[in-house]
Amino acid sequence: MKNFILLSVLCTVCIVSCSRREKTWQLVWEDEFNRNDIFSTGVWTKMPRWHNADCCNTMSDDESLYEIKNGNLILLGKPNPNPAKDTAKYITGGVWTKDKKYFNSGRIEIRCKLEATQGSWPAIWLLTRNGNWPIEGGEIDILERLNFDPFVYQTVHSPYTYLGKPGPKNSAIFKIQPNDYNIYAAEWDESAVRLYVNGESSLTYPRIPGKEGEGQFPFDNTYFLIIDMQLGGKWVGKVEKFDKPIRMYIDWVRFYQKK
Repeated sequence: MKNFILLSVLCTVCIVSCSRREKTWQLVWEDEFNRNDIFSTGVWTKMPRWHNADCCNTMSDDESLYEIKNGNLILLGKPNPNPAKDTAKYITGGVWTKDKKYFNSGRIEIRCKLEATQGSWPAIWLLTRNGNWPIEGGEIDILERLNFDPFVYQTVHSPYTYLGKPGPKNSAIFKIQPNDYNIYAAEWDESAVRLYVNGESSLTYPRIPGKEGEGQFPFDNTYFLIIDMQLGGKWVGKVEKFDKPIRMYIDWVRFYQKK
């Protein structure tokens, strides 16, 4: 009964949120993942491994890590079956739109479900077209989930936040339905970055007038989208043995701009 009431509340929140959004935003692009090959669309590419980045050091182009089923893009993480070919203990799938599709001043939404194990670290984030990772041009972390947490982390990074200068709150945690689909969103323009979970506001990071030269707000910018599974890392901790591949289900991605 409690689950039914909670589901009803979530549905009501989403309906109200969608109604408000439709008055303000116009859908300009979407991917429902209803094709057998998403890489033929000219939008997505398999994400390469970043050996110097703890959050992306298990990426692989192994075909077994990418599935399309029931209108979902599914990204897997599993023990490496061929250590002679790849020295990584675990391999994971990830995709991005870099060099193919960019998003500028709008609202992006992703509906997804995240399986969990000890050491799993799925993430969805935005990086700038111009600027070196991690701070130049800004980074918007729409979600990061660690292990079995019933919540996600959401963060905005900039040269200003990396230096620890005083300013508005730049990170938040927000409860999710850990075993079900949730909708995550990010809005950004010249005045603020706003993050949402299931239609509820979770974080607003505003521009501070006069701090532009210090890199406080580089977020009125053009971004590409990253969706990836990761296993292990300094933040999430070690991976414990698990019986079957861990999956990240992406139902759809939608991008809106102001009417």
